[in-house]
Amino acid sequence: PAGWCGLAGFKPSHGRIPIDPYYTGRCAGPMTRTVDDAALLMQFLSLPDWRDATSLPPEPVNWTIEPADVRGLRIGLMLDAGCGLDPEPEIVAAVRAAADLFAAHGAEIVPVAPVLDRAMLDGLDRFWQARLWSELERLTETERARVLPYIVEWAGQGVNVSGVEAVRGFGRTFEMRATTARLFQHVDAVLSPVNPIGGYSAEWASPTNDPCRPFEHIAFTVPWNMGEQPALSVNCGFTAGGMPIGLQIVGPRFSDRRVLQLGKAYEGWRPAAPHWPAPPH
Repeated sequence: PAGWCGLAGFKPSHGRIPIDPYYTGRCAGPMTRTVDDAALLMQFLSLPDWRDATSLPPEPVNWTIEPADVRGLRIGLMLDAGCGLDPEPEIVAAVRAAADLFAAHGAEIVPVAPVLDRAMLDGLDRFWQARLWSELERLTETERARVLPYIVEWAGQGVNVSGVEAVRGFGRTFEMRATTARLFQHVDAVLSPVNPIGGYSAEWASPTNDPCRPFEHIAFTVPWNMGEQPALSVNCGFTAGGMPIGLQIVGPRFSDRRVLQLGKAYEGWRPAAPHWPAPPH
């Protein structure tokens, strides 16, 4: 959402912000106009809450963010998600331009391979179908009629997911966790698009509007949910049609401040966003 709205959106390391109910890959985080505002909110959102048994131990974190010095950092550039929708040329160009700014300030930019593949994404899809249908089938017909028909049609395919298939699909989340962790043995951070396209019809439930292909747009982002790494969306330009483009900055688990610092550095380098409303004089 932050990428499509031109905002700074921060997904911290899982457990940094307590969440209830917890579930694999589920994470909360702030969406704000600037990285500084996101860091300000983290001071309060990251306070402990016993209701999340997976939350991280309380620790003092200085959420005052200074721009990162990127000299000497090895930063991966991921322009191929491995599956899903191909990123549009405007998206690729904007992310490349952002990477060029990191390079101009002393970072080493290296191409990196995808951490996701079709089997992982499809397995996750099947697992999520079964999981959600297990909840929807308990609803009365009246209650189910209030659910978006697209969601009912998608989740209804879970009827045909066997127990073995669901377990295998859940196992794909651990494959993502392994591939994302492995990547950070070679780079300090990763840059990529947030979304592969510049937007879609507001009347559609997803960019494909196809309940048989519901997750084609999340291939750049979902691995970090399952891997639990901090990820930040920062606006890096606009399409020819005026839609915001999001740059994703990802770091290893628990490098939350560093990711925000990288985002703040980029905010200071990028041109002013021409489409933001100006404050009244």
